[in-house]
This record gives sequence, C-alpha cells and structure tokens, in this order.
Amino acid sequence: MRTFTTLEGNSQRLDGGAMFGNAPKALWSRWVDTDEQNRIALSCRALLVQEDDRNILIETGIGAFFSPQMKERYGVVEDNHVLLDSLKEAGLSHTDINVVVLTHLHFDHAGGLLTAWEEGKEPELLFPNATFIIGERHWARARRPHPRDQASFIPQLINLLNASGRVELIRDGQQSPTLGKDWRFSFSDGHTPGLMLPEFNMPDGPVVFPGDLIPGAPWLHLPITMGYDRFPETLIEEKEALLNDMVARNGRLVFTHDRDIAVAYVERDEKGRYTARQAQGNVRKVAM
Repeated sequence: MRTFTTLEGNSQRLDGGAMFGNAPKALWSRWVDTDEQNRIALSCRALLVQEDDRNILIETGIGAFFSPQMKERYGVVEDNHVLLDSLKEAGLSHTDINVVVLTHLHFDHAGGLLTAWEEGKEPELLFPNATFIIGERHWARARRPHPRDQASFIPQLINLLNASGRVELIRDGQQSPTLGKDWRFSFSDGHTPGLMLPEFNMPDGPVVFPGDLIPGAPWLHLPITMGYDRFPETLIEEKEALLNDMVARNGRLVFTHDRDIAVAYVERDEKGRYTARQAQGNVRKVAM
C-alpha cells in the first residue's frame, strides 16, 4: 500500500519580479498578490510518501537554519522549524524518515535538513536514519557551484551530507537501489543542472514532484520562468515535455512553492494552454 501526504515547511516572501522572470507585473499580478515590498507569498512544501514499512520524504523546504539577519534577507516567515511540526502532525519525527529525496540542493529545498538556528552553535544534520537520494550531476554542481548560483547552496550542508556516508547518487537513466523499480527519476537542466524529478505511480496515474521546474500553478503557463533559472529556454522545452507527458498519462504534479495549490492534474485547453485540473490544497494520506 502507498499513501502520500503534503507537508508544509517554513514559508517565504520573495520579490515577485524575480519569481516571474521577464514577465511584466501587469501579467503575473493577475495570479498572485504582493505586499508593500513587491513580495509574493510562497510555500516550501515537502511530500511524505509512505509505502510498506518505510517513510519517504521528498524535499525538506527552507527550514529554520538561517540567522535572523539572513532570515530577514530571504523573507523566511516563521522562526520555528515548520516541517518538523508538520511531521509531528502526521505522527512522525525526523528520526522516522527512511529516505529523503532531494530534487536539488538549493537552500529553499534542502535547508530543512538542518537544525534550527541557535546563536553560537553550528547547524547539525537531521534525519539520522535516512538515505539521502540526490542526482549525481547536481551533487557535483553543489560541491563546485558556479558563481551565478553559488549563494543558493549551503556549504555546511554539503559537508555534513558528504560526511554522513548516506548519500545515494542517481545517474541519468538509472533507478535508485534503495527505492527500487517502482520509482522513476527524470532530470532537468533549465533551473539548475541535474535537477531531479521523482515519480511514483498511483492507481489513476503518476505523481511527479517537479521542484523548481514548475514551482506552482502560475508557472504552468509555458513562457513563464523565474529570474533564478539558469537556462530559461531550456527550461521551457523541458516543461513542455513534462506537461505533455502528464496530460497523456493523467498525471499529477505536486507544487513546492504554490501557496494555495499543492497537487493538481494537468490539462491542455483548445488553445494549447496548460492549466491545473482538480487542484487541491494540502492533502492528507491519499491512498493507493
């Protein structure tokens, strides 16, 4: 039996222009509201998949590892480690997680692996019983980042993961020895080289966690990309391929950054535009 549950992590408020790349505010303001600083509200959502006797967590959100100064700079809203509270509501702690799958290692997707900030204390790695599954090419990127996205990585986290001895690297086209043949991984380079998209099946079709390839429902619009994306034209082509596949296979996407929509099917209208179908907020134990 397999179930999945969406889990909220710490939320953010980031500049709307940065989140919508070269799209004008007159367009993207139809989809989201801004505050007085032109920031939009974003979730940092994770996905808990429970199957047989193991608990699998896809992403960990931004967490609470930032110092107060950095927390303010990056618009992190809560002081506490929200993901740990969400796990507790699901009847688990971080020690109960057997596998953590990371689409990529940018701080707003992997920072939740670390303990909350305490003055004068170095962060520690949570999830002591988990195998950490990461794309091999992105792991190489994280260890030697380009100056363009160097600030998106957490050097202490990379060192702690490496020292844990529990990192499992997935090459393009390979399966995970830990998760087995029931899990599929595809890869994207538009947002960051080697971003990994985990996929598992439910009775009515596949479920894909696209990470920052499609961070929320507004980014279903094909030309819309983020200012943070390394290769926007590549991303658009990758996004179109994924969306066509989801339409063909009746697939669902889990949105990590969408404040209101956690899970949705994808459909294509008569004009060729992709939209969210049967959109849901956070879901609890959708069962196989």
